[in-house]
Formats: sequence, C-alpha cells, structure tokens
Amino acid sequence: MAFHRGGDVAGRGEVLYRRRLIACLSTLLCAGHAAAQESGASDSTTVLEQITVSDKAAQSASEDDSKTVVAKRSSGATKTDTPLIETPRSVSVVTRKEMEQRGAQDIIEAVRYSAGVTTGAYGFDPRFDQIYIRGYSTTTIGDYKDGLRQPYMNYGTFRTDPYSLERVEVIKGPVSVLYGAGTPAGIINKVSKLPTEEKIREVELLYGTQDRAQAAFDFSGPVQEGSNDFLYRVVGLARNGETNFDIADDRYFLQPSLTWSPDAATSFTIYGLVQADETDTDVGAVKDPSGKILQLRSSDPDYDYQKVRQQQIGYKFEHEFDGGITFRQNLRYSHLDLRSRYLGIYDWTGTVAHRGASSIRDEMNVFQADNQLEAKFDTGPLAHTVLFGLDYTNVTSSFGYGLDFVTNPAYDFDIANPTYGVSGPTPDYTFMQSDADLRQTGLYALDQIEMDKWRFTLGGRQTWVEQTRVQLLSDGSEDVKKDAFSVQAGALYLFDNGVAPFASYATSFEPINNQSVSGGILKPQEGEQFELGVKYQPPGTDMLLSAVAYHLVEKNKPVVVNANLGTYRSLGEVTSKGLELEARAAIMNGLDVVAAYTYNHAEITAGNSVGNAPAVTPEHVATLWANYTFDQSSTVSGLSVGAGVRFLSETYTDTANTSKNDAAIYLDASASYDFGAIDKKYDGVTAAFAVRNIADDRATVCNEGYCYLGQGRNMTASLKYRW
Repeated sequence: MAFHRGGDVAGRGEVLYRRRLIACLSTLLCAGHAAAQESGASDSTTVLEQITVSDKAAQSASEDDSKTVVAKRSSGATKTDTPLIETPRSVSVVTRKEMEQRGAQDIIEAVRYSAGVTTGAYGFDPRFDQIYIRGYSTTTIGDYKDGLRQPYMNYGTFRTDPYSLERVEVIKGPVSVLYGAGTPAGIINKVSKLPTEEKIREVELLYGTQDRAQAAFDFSGPVQEGSNDFLYRVVGLARNGETNFDIADDRYFLQPSLTWSPDAATSFTIYGLVQADETDTDVGAVKDPSGKILQLRSSDPDYDYQKVRQQQIGYKFEHEFDGGITFRQNLRYSHLDLRSRYLGIYDWTGTVAHRGASSIRDEMNVFQADNQLEAKFDTGPLAHTVLFGLDYTNVTSSFGYGLDFVTNPAYDFDIANPTYGVSGPTPDYTFMQSDADLRQTGLYALDQIEMDKWRFTLGGRQTWVEQTRVQLLSDGSEDVKKDAFSVQAGALYLFDNGVAPFASYATSFEPINNQSVSGGILKPQEGEQFELGVKYQPPGTDMLLSAVAYHLVEKNKPVVVNANLGTYRSLGEVTSKGLELEARAAIMNGLDVVAAYTYNHAEITAGNSVGNAPAVTPEHVATLWANYTFDQSSTVSGLSVGAGVRFLSETYTDTANTSKNDAAIYLDASASYDFGAIDKKYDGVTAAFAVRNIADDRATVCNEGYCYLGQGRNMTASLKYRW
C-alpha cells in the first residue's frame, strides 16, 4: 500500500407579493399624510400610527441549524437562498443539531445517515474523508467549503473538522454548471460557522477511545454591545490521541471571522483558518502469503506519520442594489503542506514480512474567486431569479516521493509474533518529483423561474481548464487544455398540500490529475444524469420526505494500476441506476427521525470488465437514526437519547468481480443530559456520550488489491458549557 486513496420563510412569489403590499401601504400612508396637511391640525384630524415594514427581513430570516434536524433552505444547489421543497433536484442537509445528536467527530460520520451516501470504501482511514455519492467518489473531486472547492492535485487534501461547521450539504448528481469541473456524483459543501448577532459563549471538553482528549471553544456576537455593525466569531479546537489500530488522529485549529455591515444592503465577512493535523500514512491491513487478511497493520505506528499544515484566508462580500440586483464575491487563498512516511511489505520469508520505507512530500497553493450577480425581475406571469457568475481557480503544487528499493532487516515484521516500535531514517524524495498547476475559468448563468406553482431552473456554463505537469527527474512535461460546456435543467410543481414532484437533467466535466502508465494525464471524466422524484413537506410541519430515481453515467473513471508508482488507467464507462428514499422529521414532541434507503445498481458499460460492478459499490444501503428528548414534565427532564442502525450490502473487491467484501450492520447510540433541568443555576451545562459500532464489528474491506481495517467500537464523552 502506498499513497492510493482512493425558520422557513416565503418563496419568491410571496416576496413579490409583499413588495407590492409595501408599495400599496407606502402610497396609502403618503396620501393620508398629505390629506392631513391639507386639512390642518383640526380636532377632527385622524392621525395614523406609523407602520414599519421590512422587506429584507421577509426574504432572509435564515433558520437556526442548531435547533432542528430538518433544514428548510439551502444555497448549495442554486447558489441562492432557496427552499429545499422548491429545488428541483436531490439535496440532503445535515444540520448542526443532527451532528451534535450523533456526536459526529469527522465529516464521514456527519453524512453517513444521508440517502445516496456510502462510506468505508477504504475501511477506517482518518487521513481523508472517504465519501461516495451514488457509487462515485467525492473524496478528492467533490470536496467544497463555503461554496468553493478544496482542490486535490497529487495526494494531500484539505481537511475540515465538523466542530467548525454550521451544516453539511450533500448535493447529488452533476453540478458543473455552478461549480465547474467536478464529479458526476455531486459535492459535499461544508458551511462554516460565521459571525452571528446572537451572543455565543461555548467551551467543550471531550474524552474517548483510544486516549482521545479534546478541548474546543466557540465565541461569537457583536464586537460592541448594542451595535451589529461589527460581528465576530472565533472557533478553535485542540485534540491529541490515538484511534483504533494505533492510528493517530491529532488536530489543532483556529478559525476566526469578522463581519462588517455598514448598512442594511452591504456585508463584508473576512475569515481565516490555521490547522495542523497528524495521522498515519499507511493504514492498510496485512495480507499474509496465503491471501488471508489479518487484524494487523502493515506499517509501524511508531515509524508511520502523516503531518499536514493548512492555512486559509478569504472573504465574502455582498451588496444589494436598488431594483433587485445583488452582487457577491467569494474569494479565498489556501495553502497546504504535507509530510509523511510509512513502511510497506515488499516480500515474505515464512511468517516474516520484509518491509521497506517510503516518504511523501506534497505542497499546494490555491487561489479562488467566485463573482456573482443576482437579478430578480418579472416577465409577464414569470418571476425570475437570474444568477450570472464568473469564477477563477489557480492551483500550483509540488510533489515528491521517496522509496527504499531494498528492505531493511530492522523493519522485518513477524506475524507469528507481531511487535511494533521500530524507527529509522526517512527516504529522500529521489524516486519521483513533479510540479503541477491547474487554472480553471468559468462563465455561468442559472435562471430560476416561478410561474404560479411551477418552479423551473435552466443553466449553462462554459469552462476553460489548463493543466501542466513537469517531471523534474526526467525532464518530461505535459500541457493539457480542455474546454467544456455543461448544462442543467429542472422542473418542479408545488401542490398546496406540500407534495412537489420534480424532474432534472445535468452534465459534468472533470479534468483528471492522475497519471497514466505512460506518464501522461488521463482523459477528463464526463458525467450525465437524469433524475425523477417527489418531495413532501406537509404545511406547518417540521418534516421533509423525498423519493428519487436516477440514471447516472460516468465516462473515463480513473482506477489505480500501481499504487506504489501512483499510476492509474481509465476504467471506461460506469452506469448507475438507483432509487433513494429519505426522511428527516421532528415528529411528536421531542422525537427526531432521520431515515434513508438507497438502491444503486452500478455496472461497467464500456471499456474493460463490461457487465461487472465497480469495486466497493454496495447495491443496498439503509440507515435509521432516532433521537428523543424528554419534556419538562417528565421525571427524566433534560435527558436526550438516540440510537441508529446502518446496513451496507456486500460489495466486490475489484472491478474483475473475483471476490466480495461481506455485508455489514453497525449500531450506534448516544445520550445527553442538560443539567439545567436540575437547577437553573446549571443552565447551559450539558454532558453527552456517543458510541459508534456498538458490536465492535471490525470488518476488513479490500479495494482493487489493497485491504483496510474497519473501525471498531469507538466511544466519546463530553462536557459542554454554553452561556
């Protein structure tokens, strides 16, 4: 194994109605005032009380994700604030409350109860957020934060801690029209905690397996009491500890942000992030000479490490002009530096594995800017929200790989008497060195149209991509220029009873950074999806149900050929046909339910292995989470308990379909207690406990010749104080 990783407000129609109402009220009040002036200050004069109407508040009033598991609105699928029930495509939103109920410790745990999402294709691997949507990987291609992509070039990826987030949005299917180059699976858009008018004071201490110690804080509110011109937020976390199989998972981050709102029409938010992570590099399992997978790591925890330093600074600017015109600019600069080393098995003598050392260096600099102009206007019976955008991404990277061509006896590992604790030098980066850059420019437009109860979307985008990779040791280079036009269209009908059937179509385009066996860059991936579904949100309820059928095709999917050399090949074409059912609901008083079922029939339809299923792609995935909070009249007032079950059907270990990974069922549970229920002087003090994989089922997962250990039972306990 080497560096392979694989509150709800009115819609636009109601807003237009309110604008007209405001105009009528203004006319009426002005007329009354003029009449009063003409008649003089006589005793018979009727003085009208002043009325203040805020149109802006009617449009924005965004919900508080910490108080519900049912999001009502999202901007991820349209880049404009749009009700989910009126969005003609499939979107799942994991709110802050849901993440806290389940005690999510990483992005994988945050999203794995969502329909269409599968995790664990590489076992337990805290180096990367290994997430699949509808059978396609989003790990490196579909990773977004605050609407901007967190790019991948060689090996390293930007990581995001769930404590720093307000919500996680899963937008399913191609979204190239709005975001440019991307996977046909969709994207995971993580929305950061940003300044709030509400004062937040929160500190948390957490302890868990194995010797996992963590402290975190979240402070937010006005800079000056009584004024909302300047708002701030500072979020931070420090963690030290091990996880299963002695895999490290240390993290330190600080995320400050400041918002300036000089007037009601303008806001400027500047934010930053400084983060340091340390995990292990080779988390693969030992496969003995007979092919048996052992519950042993092939690398040595004392030698192995992966250290990542990342920094981000950016801003979000918005100004609303008269006449329904709004300009936004979202800009960010990111830097990543990664250093890692590990031991890999080269050959065997009896029960002794002979290991050699490898090393990786990866640096990446990213500049991104997304400029948007939103216009709202009417054309006859049609109400339009048109978004025009121009975005630009520039990525530069430097990569090095070191490899010892001979084994070191000091690194020998006897599986009959397994012991860990070796150390040694780090190989120089003399096996492979390369510089690579990528520049993407996109021009896009999306029109959201309302006509009575109909909702239509129509969008298109032209993308220009240039890639360069220079092999420093061999003086080889390759330049690739790719242009692509992407489209999307959707239609939805909103019935009065909350039923909303919809249909959508979208395409995607993604230049591939992976190297082919010949040393060149692989052909771009292309995707196409048809989607047909229905959503249901009963009026006046905190509930959202959906059922979606899809037909999704991906061409030129890259698969690994030699992980040690970092070479890939194009698989050909993969077609997925599936059905997704999802329910997020607050039913009864205090009961929250999140349920999902996914049927995905994936088949290789062109290229090699036609007729076979792609590796690690389950046909059936089902999840159910329920959480109940006892009310104040109960004898256990303040107590909240939750339980969940996750099922994944068996999968093939490779595209040749030679063998299968077993099906798996996992049980999770959590509980929390608000001490304010005992005495008001303890308001804000909450204790929480979460356990994942209660049965300690440590299944192994094999993927294209490499096998990984599943995570065993994992428990965390925390104490939080919020005031």
